[in-house]
Amino acid sequence: MSVKLIPYFVMNGTAKEAIQFYQQALDAQVLFSQSFGEMPENPEYPLPAEAKDLVSHATIKIGESEVMFSDTFPGQEHQSGNQVTICISTNDADQARKMFEGLSQGGQVGMPLQETFFSPAYGQVTDKFGITFQVFTEGKPHQ
Repeated sequence: MSVKLIPYFVMNGTAKEAIQFYQQALDAQVLFSQSFGEMPENPEYPLPAEAKDLVSHATIKIGESEVMFSDTFPGQEHQSGNQVTICISTNDADQARKMFEGLSQGGQVGMPLQETFFSPAYGQVTDKFGITFQVFTEGKPHQ
């Protein structure tokens, strides 16, 4: 049996932009992407023209991990918040710095990337889409 935890980001019309951002910041690869307009039509839920290009479902791969996305369907409520955080774990401090700096573009640093008692380089940043990331570098801090 195999079990994976996959973060799922529900965006408010910005899923395409977010995916492009993560491609730049984290070298993400798009595994799958489908718009609402590409889905089979459901007569019970007619699709407004402005929603046809919104993302109904997408999966990206960052390193060995996957993240899924969708935009909210028109008329559904959307709430940004800190209910989901993502811990990016690496054993390379240079890579940690690169990712932290990438995610910081247009975002807000909650804790600068720094040596802590549990990591040689750890920090927290909320990106421009409101997603909070913990960047964790494996290994022992310098004593």
